[in-house]
Amino acid sequence: MENDNQDTFSTPFVFKTDWKHAFEDEEFIKVFSSDILENYIINKRWYGGKASTLKYIEVVDHFKITSKKNVYFGVLLEVNFKEAFYQHYFMPLAFMAEEELDTNTIIAPVKMGRQKGFLVDALHQEDFRKLLFENIAQSKNNPELKLVFHKGNKFDDKEYKSSKFMGVEQSNTSIIYNNAFVLKIFRRIYVSTNPDYEISRFLTERMNFKSSPAYVGSISLALPEGNITLGLMQELVPNQGDAWKFMLEEIDVVFSNLKTKKIKIDKLPDIPLFKRVKINDIPHEIIDWVGLSLFLRIQTMAKRTAEMHIALGGDIHDTAFTPTTYNGDYTVWLKNRMLYQFQNRLNIIENSLHKLDGLALELAHQFMENKKMVRKHFVDFDWTKMKSERIRIHGDYHLGQILVNGDDFYLLDFEGEPESTIRDRKVKQPPLKDVAGLFRSFHYAIYATIFNNKDKYPFDQEHLFKAAEILFNYFVGTFLETYVEKAQAGNLNIGYNHEIDFLLKYCLIEKAVYELGYELNSRPRWAVIPLRGIQSIMGY
Repeated sequence: MENDNQDTFSTPFVFKTDWKHAFEDEEFIKVFSSDILENYIINKRWYGGKASTLKYIEVVDHFKITSKKNVYFGVLLEVNFKEAFYQHYFMPLAFMAEEELDTNTIIAPVKMGRQKGFLVDALHQEDFRKLLFENIAQSKNNPELKLVFHKGNKFDDKEYKSSKFMGVEQSNTSIIYNNAFVLKIFRRIYVSTNPDYEISRFLTERMNFKSSPAYVGSISLALPEGNITLGLMQELVPNQGDAWKFMLEEIDVVFSNLKTKKIKIDKLPDIPLFKRVKINDIPHEIIDWVGLSLFLRIQTMAKRTAEMHIALGGDIHDTAFTPTTYNGDYTVWLKNRMLYQFQNRLNIIENSLHKLDGLALELAHQFMENKKMVRKHFVDFDWTKMKSERIRIHGDYHLGQILVNGDDFYLLDFEGEPESTIRDRKVKQPPLKDVAGLFRSFHYAIYATIFNNKDKYPFDQEHLFKAAEILFNYFVGTFLETYVEKAQAGNLNIGYNHEIDFLLKYCLIEKAVYELGYELNSRPRWAVIPLRGIQSIMGY
């Protein structure tokens, strides 16, 4: 899974206490949270504080959970930063004697009382993974542990057979059980139910929504100040990878067709952005270039997206999921957020101009010249004109959150936007914000294809970018035609044409400005994509 940590400490840490009583021992907690953890946590994929300076780590809570063979601790950590903010993490801990050790992911060598061994992440112990599975299967609630295991009504496998890690460790750690379920352990935690758990359970148990992996169980901590979601178990759905990979492959074929089919880019008929188009009305030149099947897949994606929103806004009983109208409070929240983010991105651009050249630099200067116009666009949100409704949304919707299943799709990962606070992620928003997120993802997939295959297509950049914008407009037009029709048929109030276009434009700019910060910080060459997006939507 990860680099060995054995080299970090050559001599073991020695503690008087034995393992069973480790977290009653002040000395152990002190050394564990400073000397041991600070060294370990910084290199972990799930650690989100890489851009900040670590100040100190504190153990804020723990619980003990035992199997027949071993004692484990679940530890809640508060990581404090010099920049005056903190994050909470969950870490399951095991102590393995030297002869029992069966993993190379070690936190530190230790001597606990008389016993020599190693502190390890408990998820690397099969015995611990099995313990979690069995507790969910038996729906064991343990009041003195504050630990709540919940079994959903789709959980029908009583017997533990096997467990393994799924893919590379991301911001969470996922474990596959019996080749049938996935348990996602949340590493970064919040004193509030995790939106992924909340939405997943709601979609499965209340709305019987079929296009996302069914909820089968969860692990949470019931603390006086609120519930903390530690794990979410869902069915493992058959898939051929995510829609991002799928789109890159499809769009590569589309650009290769320019040459093989001798397409004249300047002669391709274009449509305005947001103009809805039925598949039968797409000009034959475009079908000849792109092929029909890709448009049919986009249509299916639009259907599933609309069905997700109908489900998320379809409950009249659970106030967390009832649709609501726009009001002054929401508008103040939105504008404050947007202006703060916009100012932050302007600062980043001003500090990053030296990293840009060519088209990226030119677009960055245009963006700076038009910053008042973009800012005005964010301030011009007038809630009194809004006739549509807000609902709980996915919040971080893009091609990477969609799995390809034959000709169909599964939608997943309802955790929300990583940069947002947990409260902000639960704010009801226009469903079109998700649609805009997906459109930005289309835009990215098209431009990423051009960037990643520069020498493959024998056209100059200007012509490729022109073809890119035409392709994007048809993707958007096809998607919108199906999405709007399906949403309205399902009584989802997304407003009329003018309002739909306004909200889409608003959310697209918001997404592109958000992306701009990310690109300038991590891969400045790609800043062209959001800058180009902002330029084409704002029309400057």
